[in-house]
Amino acid sequence: MKTETAAAHLEALGNPTRLAIFRLLVRAGEEGLPVGRIQQRLDLPGSTLSHHLKALCAAGLVRQTRERTTLLCTADFKLMRGLVDFLVAECCVESSCAARDGKAA
Repeated sequence: MKTETAAAHLEALGNPTRLAIFRLLVRAGEEGLPVGRIQQRLDLPGSTLSHHLKALCAAGLVRQTRERTTLLCTADFKLMRGLVDFLVAECCVESSCAARDGKAA
């Protein structure tokens, strides 16, 4: 992953509401959640949720599929793992540290 790409993903997650939506979708797993359930769980107005989902989708962090009348949202786990891998890829390469050795507290 390129630095610019990672920065765009992190920028999308830099908003507290978008981060809450994404974390909720991560907890939901591969099944995802309908938009209505996200709205209920986070107590967000529909227009606010729509705005933030649009940004998450544009960044590639969330995918939406329609099942009849239900709009289902799912976190892109492959992208998420790639972003996490990018963040930790060079952990402690210039020093020794407990995090790199798997001994973090």
